[in-house]
Formats: sequence, structure tokens, C-alpha cells
Amino acid sequence: MRSSFFRILALIRKEFLAVLKDPRSRFIIFVPPILQCFIFGYAASFDLNSIPYAVFDQDQSAASAAFLSRLDGSSIFRRQAVLGRSEDIHTWIDNCRALLVIQIGQDFERHLLAGEPAQVQVIADGRNSNTAGTALGYFEIVVEAFNASWRANHGQGSPTIRTVTRSWFNPNLDSRWSMIPSLIGTLTMMGTLMLTAMSVAREREQGTFDQLLVTPFRPFEIMAGKALPNIAIGLTQSTTILLIAQFWFHIPFVGSFLLLYAGLGLFLMAAVGLGLLVSSIAATMQQAMLYAFLLVMPFALLSGLTTPVNSMPEFLQSALVINPLRYALDLTKRIYLENAGFAQLSSDFLPLTVIGLVTLFGAAWLFRKRLT
Repeated sequence: MRSSFFRILALIRKEFLAVLKDPRSRFIIFVPPILQCFIFGYAASFDLNSIPYAVFDQDQSAASAAFLSRLDGSSIFRRQAVLGRSEDIHTWIDNCRALLVIQIGQDFERHLLAGEPAQVQVIADGRNSNTAGTALGYFEIVVEAFNASWRANHGQGSPTIRTVTRSWFNPNLDSRWSMIPSLIGTLTMMGTLMLTAMSVAREREQGTFDQLLVTPFRPFEIMAGKALPNIAIGLTQSTTILLIAQFWFHIPFVGSFLLLYAGLGLFLMAAVGLGLLVSSIAATMQQAMLYAFLLVMPFALLSGLTTPVNSMPEFLQSALVINPLRYALDLTKRIYLENAGFAQLSSDFLPLTVIGLVTLFGAAWLFRKRLT
């Protein structure tokens, strides 16, 4: 029994030494938990720390100024603009520059002084239903605080401000309307990146990659042969999710299919490029799956799927310019729910093109380097 115990201890020591001496194993043990802990702790938080809003104040009175100072005095609301005409509301909501637009009527102060309900209209960007609902909840808290203060100072017992809310692009703030279109990019990236990452690694493990190298195929042709089928598979997955969204969940599609598939094509080019980069680095399928998982998890968590990007730390928002899923989610939701045009989506198309070209050329360079 004693000798068996020492043999087990020797095996345990051997396994620990094998794991800790391997740089890849040390990386797996320490880096992913630390990285994901910080992501969940700081970036993937469901708290809404900043609400950008614009105001269209038609009253321009002391009462409206006092109400808006309540918003500005909070630690959450950030005034982005004072609008001069109602037509500007569309611009600020459509371009995602304001989560809320607050419209104060001309007789706001007169109604308050007369003890009558004064109406304030709040227009919310409903493309992210959870964020819009949370922002409206915070707004109601500020309204209640202002009402209590006004009644105390003016001796009125009736409600003072009556809020009228409207949600654009998602009238009922249905979470499916924002979640399902987002899954077009999220699920497609997961499947496409994994398949692409394992493609070359599988060939290496099976020994067929060396056979491929002695054929007349050039490295560029091998790359294209690996990339194009995965792009086609990704488009098939996207189409499947799109059909489910329309015919099962009955989420109305109001945009252009041509523009949507053009954006998805660029996005899949970027995803396949990342997968080929991983595949050119990994020596085995296990390594390829691990590296792909390490990319997919942060990209999904930091894409804006569940947590608004503008609620993340500023340094992290700057780093997210390399995340193709961030642009894909914005692109699919805006085309699907808003009918956004190419000019409005140029800020998504351009980064996806750059990421796709950089990753594909980078993967081709790594392939050539490993072949020489």
C-alpha cells in the first residue's frame, strides 16, 4: 500500500512537471481564466453606465432647464446635443449617436405652474431592447425625483410630468427583435471560425497536407480552396438563421437583402481569415480548437451582443476595432430592423474589408513561411 501511494505521488509529480514545463499548457491554465474574469468583470457587465441622449426643448423655460439639469446631474445620462428641429431626431437615433431623444413641449412650464400634467416625450432606440428598457427605467427614476421635488416646492399634490415613450425599430421592445438578427453574425462566426481553424490542422494530423504540397497547387490556390467552401458554409448558416427569424419568429425584415449579403460576405471573409491564421499557427486539431475558442469567446462577449459597447471602458472600446463581430452585429441589426443604406453603414463595411484583407494576407504569409 505504501509503495503504491509513492508510485501515485510520482505520477502526480510527473504530470505537474509535464504541464508546467510546457509553455502552451501554462498559457491554457492561467491566461484564459484571467482574461475572461476581467472581461466579465469590466466589459460584459449588464449595468448601463452611460446613456447618451439628445434633447429637443421647445419650451426653453426655467422649468425645462431644471428638469434637464436633473438628468445632467446624474452619473449616467450624457447629453450629446441640443436639437433645433424635430427632423434632427431621426439623424441622432438612426446613426446610434443617442440612445434616447427627449422632446419637451412648448407649454411645459405653464402646465407645471398650473398644476396640470406636463408631457415629455422620450424616443428610444429599440434595436437593443434590453439597453433601451434599462435606459427608460433610469429616466423614470429621474422623472419621479423631479416630480417629488416640484410638488414639495410648489405645494402640489398631483403628478407633474407625464412621460410618453416611443421605441423606434422595435415598438414593443421585444428581445427577440434585437437578439435573433444578432445571432446571424454570432452563430455564423462560431461555426465558420472553428471549421476553418481545424481544416489545415486536420490535414497535418492525417498526413494529407504534405501530399497536397507536392501537387502543382500554389500556396495561394490552397488558401483559396480552403477559404471559399467555408465562406459558402457560413452564408448557408446565415440564410438558415435569417429564414427562422422571418418565418418562425415573424420578425419583419425591412432592409435590402443585397446589402445584407454584401456585408455578410465581408464579415465571413474576415472570419475565415482569422480561422486560417489560427490554422496556420496550430500544429494539431486540439490546438486549433483551443486557439479558435480563445478568439471566439472574447469576440462574442465584446461584440455588443448583450452589453452595449459604449458602456465598456474607453480603452477597451478602442481595442475592439479589430473585432469583426462588432461590425457584423451593427450591420445586420440596422439593415434588418432599420433599412439602413450603404452610406449609413460605411463605418461597418470599411473595417470589415480591412480586417478581411489583413487576416487573409497574413495567413497566406504564414503559410508560405512554414512551407519554406
